[in-house]
Amino acid sequence: MVRNAKQTILIVDDVETDVDTLVETLGDDYEIAVALDGETALHSLRPTPPDLILLDILMPGLDGYEVCRRIKADADTAAIPIIFLTALTEIRDKVTGFELGAVDYITKPFDTQEVKARVTTHLALRAAMDRLARQNALLAEAARLREDVERITHHDLKGPLGVILSLPQLVAAGGNLSDEQTGYLEDIEQAGYKMLNIVNLSLGLLKMEQGVYELTPRYVDIVRVIGKVVADLAALRRGNDVSVALWLGERPLVADTMVRILGEELLCHSMLTNLIKNAIEHSPVGGRVDITFLPGSNGMCKILLRNAGETAPEFRERFFEKYATHGKPGGTGLGTYSARLMARTMGGDLRLDAATPGETTLVLCLPE
Repeated sequence: MVRNAKQTILIVDDVETDVDTLVETLGDDYEIAVALDGETALHSLRPTPPDLILLDILMPGLDGYEVCRRIKADADTAAIPIIFLTALTEIRDKVTGFELGAVDYITKPFDTQEVKARVTTHLALRAAMDRLARQNALLAEAARLREDVERITHHDLKGPLGVILSLPQLVAAGGNLSDEQTGYLEDIEQAGYKMLNIVNLSLGLLKMEQGVYELTPRYVDIVRVIGKVVADLAALRRGNDVSVALWLGERPLVADTMVRILGEELLCHSMLTNLIKNAIEHSPVGGRVDITFLPGSNGMCKILLRNAGETAPEFRERFFEKYATHGKPGGTGLGTYSARLMARTMGGDLRLDAATPGETTLVLCLPE
């Protein structure tokens, strides 16, 4: 059955003159159905329930209270708003109606303007509740879908990726490789990290946002991770003519220097990819991104990521907001948001330091 575009009102009243008044008042704006007793009203609710019921309390047979009780006890009709029609003025009568689930009262004799106002209000509320219910259902379905995708991806992708990432190091440790073979192993490892970064961003963020991510902290050589990220971004660096320099305090970081933090290597790789990529993209042509390791304090390792190019003052407060972008066409607004979320998941933090004019510095703190 195709429903009329107009909202439907069921009038339940055994007094025909009252019914006529209501039909005349509401008939031009709504589809009207009429029942002269409670039993007929209950049978008329199927197959298509009305959008609202105007229900008289004092009727022979089933009174309005009993009709309301039965409607609210049925899951298929419980959401229909009911407005009682009554000449009763005692407070206890109104309280009884509200306890049974009625949303309002209209007192007899009717004032037509009041009838229209109350009906319009409650139909608008019903329509809003219906829209909200549909949106909630869509959100719940989307959440279930994301959970299903996460389970599938966790088993079908992360397992093989773990093998891909571990084997190059094992093969390289065996030695006797040509430069070309070593290059192939590095390509395999870099490709694996890129895939894992995509997987982590799509799956891990939801768990981190919900506070249910299960962290497995281990000591990670953060210098080695940064070296991989910088190598992965070689094409971007060349295209933007931007260099990357590593520092230990005020001195250049010498080869084979190790700086250990306590976290997850995969999270560190994803987090630093976002931050260094962002710094390169916002640096001027010919610029340099400086990554400085500072002596730890209070059990935290501090890493500064600085690039020339000032963050717009109006954007600073939104710098870490989800989906917030500025001056970057096609950006998702997830880079700095997800990076801070990952840092905090590992027990650290990330903040913006825009105190120096003409440059942007991110201060990353991670547990040692």
